[in-house]
Amino acid sequence: MKGQTNVSLEHEGRAGAGKEPGSRLGQIVNRPKPPGKTKHLLTLVIILLLLWASAKQTGAGVTELFTGFPEMWKLLKEMFPPRWSYFDNIVQGMLETIRMALLGTTIGAIFAIPISILCAGNLAPSRWIYYPARLLLNLIRTIPDLLLAALFVAVFGLGPVPGILALAVFSLGLIAKLTYETLETIDKGPLEAMTAVGMNRIQLIVYGVVPQLAAQFTSYVLYAFEINVRAAAILGLVGAGGIGLYYEATLGFLEYDKTNTIIIFTLAIVLIIDYVSTKLREKLL
Repeated sequence: MKGQTNVSLEHEGRAGAGKEPGSRLGQIVNRPKPPGKTKHLLTLVIILLLLWASAKQTGAGVTELFTGFPEMWKLLKEMFPPRWSYFDNIVQGMLETIRMALLGTTIGAIFAIPISILCAGNLAPSRWIYYPARLLLNLIRTIPDLLLAALFVAVFGLGPVPGILALAVFSLGLIAKLTYETLETIDKGPLEAMTAVGMNRIQLIVYGVVPQLAAQFTSYVLYAFEINVRAAAILGLVGAGGIGLYYEATLGFLEYDKTNTIIIFTLAIVLIIDYVSTKLREKLL
């Protein structure tokens, strides 16, 4: 029996000799098992149930799609060909839209800098500051830009000013959110070294944070500007100025060929801005 025990232990020892974590056989043996098919099947079933429940509650279905398709086709037929003679009437409106987006983005970006610092957990003085700051930021992002424009129109009246303010608030929420998340991932080494030599918090931000964040922050501002040009085209529907006023007028009089001209013009402007922004981001990042 003693001999059999020694042989068995020796056999187990040889069998487990290659199962150490560092060895190749150990890596193969210890490799986690791939998820089974049941997990994938259960995930698919849950997604299908969510889609079915959402479609049922919203009243959206394939039947409604086919029912509205003839009307959609009639609308497209009325939009083509675009009325190119209307182009001269909308140039000023488009320029006003770009100006609104530029001003709104700039104002929002300026105010986003201090708020993003207050929201960053590694830079804010205490949690009693960055938790309320994040709550305020979430509240800002909760309000749609169209609702903001309607509120500012009620305060300042019709014109581009309500649109600029609405875009500024929207840009503030977007840029501050992206910036403070980036701030929390910056390299802590330079900050610790500056703290060790006695620099105060403002010096840390100027010499340790800004050089690490400048390129990403500029990229976020350009991204917000692209979005604001599209958003500014809609704000005119509530009287906030810009090309949206022409959308409202042409849709109100059922002049869909003119609306199509505005859409094509807006698309061309957005593509140009997107191309320029992409090239600038490639240079910065």
